[in-house]
Amino acid sequence: MTDTTCPCRLRDAAPLPYSACCAPILEAGEPAPTAQALMRARYSAYALGKIDFLFESLAPEARHDFDRKAVTHWASQSQWLGLDIVSTEQGEAGDETGFVEFIAHFVLDGEQRAHRERSLFRFDAGDGRWYFVDEANRKPAPIVKGAQPGRNDPCPCGSGKKYKKCCGAAA
Repeated sequence: MTDTTCPCRLRDAAPLPYSACCAPILEAGEPAPTAQALMRARYSAYALGKIDFLFESLAPEARHDFDRKAVTHWASQSQWLGLDIVSTEQGEAGDETGFVEFIAHFVLDGEQRAHRERSLFRFDAGDGRWYFVDEANRKPAPIVKGAQPGRNDPCPCGSGKKYKKCCGAAA
């Protein structure tokens, strides 16, 4: 995989090989240098089925309702097409928090879909790592083109929660 295009395929930039993009974070365990880098690595983790990374990159306070089975199913049943970074706010070296707004592109059940979200990340100075905390703005609900998830389906925002306990609760 190291000589192929990175799964995050930042659509607004020249494609990078996996070895120069997300592999240092996902394979070598290096800390993501920015909130955006962690967002890209999390997207690539979905594409590659690296469910342990998705759990470990959640802030400890957000891990209590991580549904490994649902996340694994969603990750394996989707074809991941790439990621658009819409905006970032803070999330650089020296910042305590950061926001990344993104659009994740994927195909699920034969339908091309896009999920837009603004996520909150925080930096833990104790271990020198960025963590995904939660979707930063639950209203309006995330944009999903195509069929909407059912109440008990994994939330398309990638939190690992059931839709009814995550973005579906805001609807």
